[in-house]
Amino acid sequence: MKQTEYPLLDETAFRQILPNGLRVTVVPRKGFQKKIAYFVTDFGSIHTAFRLDGQEYRVPAGIAHYLEHKLFDLPGDRDVSAEFAELGANANAFTSYDMTAYYFSCTSRFSECLKLLLEFVSTPYFTRESVDKERGIIDQEIGMNEDNPDSVGFEMLAGAMYEKHPIRVPILGTSETIREITPENLYLCHRAFYAPGNMMLCVLGDVDPEEVTSIARQVLGDEPQKTCEKIKDWEEPMTPVRPFVRREMEVAMPTFTLAFKCECPGSGEEAIRQEMVADLAAEALLGESSDLYLKLYEQGLIDGSFGGGFETVDGCALFTCGGDSKDPRAVMEAVLARAAEMKGTGIREEDFRRMKRSALGRRIKSLDSFDATCFRLCAYRFSAFDYFRFPEVYKHIEKEDVEAFLERAVVPDRACLCVIDPISKEETK
Repeated sequence: MKQTEYPLLDETAFRQILPNGLRVTVVPRKGFQKKIAYFVTDFGSIHTAFRLDGQEYRVPAGIAHYLEHKLFDLPGDRDVSAEFAELGANANAFTSYDMTAYYFSCTSRFSECLKLLLEFVSTPYFTRESVDKERGIIDQEIGMNEDNPDSVGFEMLAGAMYEKHPIRVPILGTSETIREITPENLYLCHRAFYAPGNMMLCVLGDVDPEEVTSIARQVLGDEPQKTCEKIKDWEEPMTPVRPFVRREMEVAMPTFTLAFKCECPGSGEEAIRQEMVADLAAEALLGESSDLYLKLYEQGLIDGSFGGGFETVDGCALFTCGGDSKDPRAVMEAVLARAAEMKGTGIREEDFRRMKRSALGRRIKSLDSFDATCFRLCAYRFSAFDYFRFPEVYKHIEKEDVEAFLERAVVPDRACLCVIDPISKEETK
């Protein structure tokens, strides 16, 4: 395995691409009892169109999440969660817009847990009866999301911002689309996206890196498997489809999200650089110590729920802020006005240096979390970047980069405001 040292982070990583194409990363944490493993596929809810074996396929929205649920079934009525519990481990999984992750944490019997993780994720077993039964469970989950203002708000926003990109469709799909999911298209998606060459195994803890690769080869074999080609016909203009969307729900006061459509950051070092520039832009414009935040807070237009950041998904990116407010439109106007003002005044050099040190410190501190570190190592590896190199990227970001981002992105033509208001009294009578 290739060993790489990161003296700025006091980290060491061992990496290898196995004969079957699986990317393996092991980060030893000597002396720690906790061990964690992530087995991740570069397949999320937005990847519903692909080519495999020369044929083009379109699968139902929500199938990546559905597949995540069903992989916990193994032949012989084996209960994967119960088997992990017997080993003293906690296991779980999640599906995002652009990846699906299966993981466990344990303090002992690591080798057995790792074998079980690799076995169940690589063993598709779907019966008509079990797939139909799962539909009701996921439909309930969809219903719960439809009652959650945060989930509803983001889905409304994505639908207003994009016309083609599948971020506009909920990760879980809809009650209608999940009815189209069958054992046959679940097997198809597993064959297309769960080949080792489309996956990554990341392990943190006091473990032997060579043992990890040995177990992976033992369970998964060395034979490469075909992977699919994703179809990404998502090209769109930078203007949102609709600049304003609104809905009433059972909330105590109006809650909003303001978003600005940004260029897709792509992959590699330039992608994470854009992300870091945008995060610093959010701190400069919207952070708790910014002039805008203090002004809006004193005016009673925002409270402690207000915040902002940069969201990226394969093929799209959004600069966002939001929270509770009695007048979301006034907040939007203030954000646009302050961004326009900053084009002339710029960012104070001392403020920029402080923000940069703070942002770097937060990222370094987050490495204390085994889960967060595993997730980021996988997510950034799929974007062709070694996450442990982030201090080097920060070093070369200048305040002019942040100012240029704000000038380009935070403009009226790219803006969309999503508001969820309390249900009017007339409707409740």
